Amino acid sequence: MGDSNNQTTHFVLIHGSASGAWAWYKYNEPLIEFMANLAENEKVVLVAHSLGGLNVAFAMEKFPEKISLAVFVTAFLPDTEHRPSYMLEKDLSLQTLLKRSGSLFLESLAKANKFTKEKFGSVVRDYVVCTQDLLVVPSLQRFMIEHNEVKEVMEIPADHMAIASRPKELCQCLLEFARKHA
Repeated sequence: MGDSNNQTTHFVLIHGSASGAWAWYKYNEPLIEFMANLAENEKVVLVAHSLGGLNVAFAMEKFPEKISLAVFVTAFLPDTEHRPSYMLEKDLSLQTLLKRSGSLFLESLAKANKFTKEKFGSVVRDYVVCTQDLLVVPSLQRFMIEHNEVKEVMEIPADHMAIASRPKELCQCLLEFARKHA
């Protein structure tokens, strides 16, 4: 929790996953249940890492009124023009990882509806670019930022696991974003 504008700010951290359809359900359902059970007037800051950006996007579409800010940390940030699978389909290395035998992850995302400007698009979005990420490379991170209405971008010299390689810098970014935009 952080103190933003003399109010308590609750951060909900959503980690990434490179497993399969089972992981999508396993990690998306608890977030959706958590959001559904928030008090009517309570709002949170959702922080997405890696593939967790897709989970956060689904929460933004379903509960925009309960989210004061969504922060994407070297995370997949879908848009309202394409299906949720679009960015994953663009990245060949991730396609290989996600199209493992028995994985329905990419196929199920390809069938999902596009996110809407009215719901997903109404949530303020910030982004932390990790400049040393070799999985979600900085050029891909910047491409997603350019194709979205991102309020503010900060960069840190971190690898894909910024929480481990640059925890202080990441925390400073999150607190600053919350102070300004939550």
